[in-house]
Amino acid sequence: MAEPTFEQNLEALNTIVTNLEQGDIPLEQALTEFQKGVTLSKTLQDTLTHAEKTLTKMMAENGTEVPFEEKGTDADD
Repeated sequence: MAEPTFEQNLEALNTIVTNLEQGDIPLEQALTEFQKGVTLSKTLQDTLTHAEKTLTKMMAENGTEVPFEEKGTDADD
């Protein structure tokens, strides 16, 4: 079975947060859900970190990766 997508993990985390905020679940279940939420949060953060690293690189004409450098932020540029 394929791993869940970023969006699926985010939706699952949102569901967990909503359930915990409502407070209508037993303590043991709340702790289990909280642990799942922490794991999902770490997975989502890892995915975002990887995406950021990927997006901050450019490919040089010869096919090698080079860091992406932003041009100055001055209005004169």
